[in-house]
Amino acid sequence: MNESAGKKKKTAAIHLNQKWCKGCYICLEVCPKKVFEKSPDVSEKGFQPVLVAHPELCTGCLQCEMLCPDLAINVEKGE
Repeated sequence: MNESAGKKKKTAAIHLNQKWCKGCYICLEVCPKKVFEKSPDVSEKGFQPVLVAHPELCTGCLQCEMLCPDLAINVEKGE
């Protein structure tokens, strides 16, 4: 029998407001799955924001959302 049979994969949707991101990179440091990367672009305010580069790796731990000082990250946990 397949190991994944009967197990639902947990998913999470990450919503990032790049206009609010000031590039502190706390999310880069705290994410255990390395979901975020630095954007190659510079915002209109002069910050290099982050990107949600690997959303499929997100486990929904909420560390990024809880520690973002700009409230730029919202994680919706799913099943």
